Amino acid sequence: MATTIDDLLNKIKNLELELINEIQSQQDTAGYQIQHKKVCFENSVAQQHKQHLERLIDYFKTAPIKHILSAPVIWSVVFPTILLDIFVSFYHIICFPIYGIPKVKRSDYIVFDRHYLNYLNIIEKINCAYCSYFNGLIAFVQEIAARTEQFWCPIKHARRISTIHSRYQHFLDYGDAITYRKYKEKIRKQFNDIDE
Repeated sequence: MATTIDDLLNKIKNLELELINEIQSQQDTAGYQIQHKKVCFENSVAQQHKQHLERLIDYFKTAPIKHILSAPVIWSVVFPTILLDIFVSFYHIICFPIYGIPKVKRSDYIVFDRHYLNYLNIIEKINCAYCSYFNGLIAFVQEIAARTEQFWCPIKHARRISTIHSRYQHFLDYGDAITYRKYKEKIRKQFNDIDE
């Protein structure tokens, strides 16, 4: 039984897809093509990029000292991030087949492509790779957690939440015990909207 909430969640999901497609179509005019997962720029664009490369000496001269001093703090998060990745990936590989939950495609979330930008120096490329990994991993973990929550506890929250994940629209209403007992097993297996 579809509700207004379900309708809104479907509209949001469709708008997100439309937004992604629109962003991608704008990028189609940016002077590059993707060939075998590699970004290839037109020669004129590649030359322009090289003209805007900031040399390392200039990069460090203009960098605020507080940014340089805080870099070790930012980079210290890489160790727990890698641990999170290892543990969640291990869980994902072992448990999803046991539960019959479709696996999450890692490459849909963790994307490394900014190293093709020749206007970035080596420090900027490393920083971009770190941000790509961290944000992609968080999105990957969120999708694994969302599918897990759908399997184990597909109940909407009573309290307001600031954001919802991709599976929330399938969840049952908070406080509806009869519907929960009646449809819990069906909801646990309701992954037919996921393209594998």
